[in-house]
Amino acid sequence: MIPVLIAGGGPVGLATALELAHHGVRSIVVEPRTEVSWLRPRAKTTSARTMELFRRWGLAAVIRERAPLPVAWSDEAVFATSLLGREITRIGGCFGLDLAGDDLVAEPGQQVAQPLVEQVLREAVAASPHASLYAGRVEGMREDGDGVSVTVSGREMRAEYVVGCDGSRSVTRSAIGARYEGRDDARPNFNVVFRAPGLAERVPHGPAVHYWVLSPSQPGLVGRLDLADTWWCIGQGVAGDADPLLLVRALVGDDIDAEVLATDPWKARMLLADRYAGDRVFLAGDSAHQNPPWGGHGFNTGIGDAVNIGWRLAAVLNGWAPPALLRGYEPERRPVAERTIAEAAQNMATLAPEVTDPRLAGDDDAFDEARPSVAAAVERAKDSEFHSLDLVLGYTYAGSPHICDGAGERLPHRWLAPGGESLYDRLGRGFTLVGDLSLPAAADTIKAAADEGIPLDTWHDPGPGPDPRPAPESNGLALVRPDQHIAWKGEGDPRAALRRATGHA
Repeated sequence: MIPVLIAGGGPVGLATALELAHHGVRSIVVEPRTEVSWLRPRAKTTSARTMELFRRWGLAAVIRERAPLPVAWSDEAVFATSLLGREITRIGGCFGLDLAGDDLVAEPGQQVAQPLVEQVLREAVAASPHASLYAGRVEGMREDGDGVSVTVSGREMRAEYVVGCDGSRSVTRSAIGARYEGRDDARPNFNVVFRAPGLAERVPHGPAVHYWVLSPSQPGLVGRLDLADTWWCIGQGVAGDADPLLLVRALVGDDIDAEVLATDPWKARMLLADRYAGDRVFLAGDSAHQNPPWGGHGFNTGIGDAVNIGWRLAAVLNGWAPPALLRGYEPERRPVAERTIAEAAQNMATLAPEVTDPRLAGDDDAFDEARPSVAAAVERAKDSEFHSLDLVLGYTYAGSPHICDGAGERLPHRWLAPGGESLYDRLGRGFTLVGDLSLPAAADTIKAAADEGIPLDTWHDPGPGPDPRPAPESNGLALVRPDQHIAWKGEGDPRAALRRATGHA
């Protein structure tokens, strides 16, 4: 019997397999595509939090080395009348791209197209002794008391557990009787990937992660996929029957010669599954939630799902937690998705058409007259879209059945040495006790973990020295879960805290 079968081999399915492999648990990822689809990049922002999770698997550096846009290339969004037109305003510090070396994070964000991330994850799965990729399509499944029978391209497989990462048309979601709740946005959008040699040298605004085009005739945005000649653009309010070359020329602001490589019409969706789990089947990524892309949260939320359900399944399958631990997945992850959908929808409420002004297309006097009010409107409306670390890093699992009172947040990060050693690098693959290990409660916690068979690493951190630094613990200690969230802050009975954190209580 397969310990975990994962339906869907996109980034979330592959991440689930790698989290399980991180804990020594075997899985099979079932995916109909034999190769990564490179021409429709869709997600382009990998958040600082996702990069921290990739660092746990040793992949953050690999992704940065292979990303065509170095993280230092730009952290700015430029708003202009066209790619080659007049600049209106700009916003800096976007998407956590400016956080390299900052104590706030172990990894800054990274602009990189989703297919490249997926390829790196595929290679890591292929190299793992615990994970494998199976070419096939999940067609149905049925839970019973001992496992899950899964039909894969006409063949039946048996698994102890299934994680459905099979997207918006999820067979897994249907199998557990879950359904989406929410709505689609009425406005159409049209993505184009194109090649335009020599265009980069003509852009007057310098490097940017996004160039927003505030043009009454054709609003949208443009960005680079690499530092050569490949670009992407989104026409806002553009239907799928549009001429892609004309759209590119309108957003660029010139009748350039461009080779259209791919097109992708779409509408934003604000959908959340009414339930995330059966008894042995769980939903993650787009099978559980979909949100508008504005703010770059979509696949990043799915990676958070993968890590959360992955370490739980590993704990159960490795024998140090009961199946009750799995019941904490939905109450922790569903509220995060709900908040993400709401914030992305708020970002979508003000797009390029809402902040443009016909005077911007006029002569210099008309442009100068309109520019201050438009710039102010952009900065008010879009600040939270580009500066969303309160969501990306600040979500908590407070209120979870497996989090003790007063805990639930991500362990505050800091660098331990100038050479790049992170506090997170000192955390174990199971639980980690961080803080002043000379305290009596530390010895009690270590003994309780040994008695209960719970894997526990320790990191002695006696408290702030001459330089101030984050102090996550309220009583000198913090019990940190495998996903870097704090389960307990050292107050009360350590054994009870460990039992609660692992689903025994």
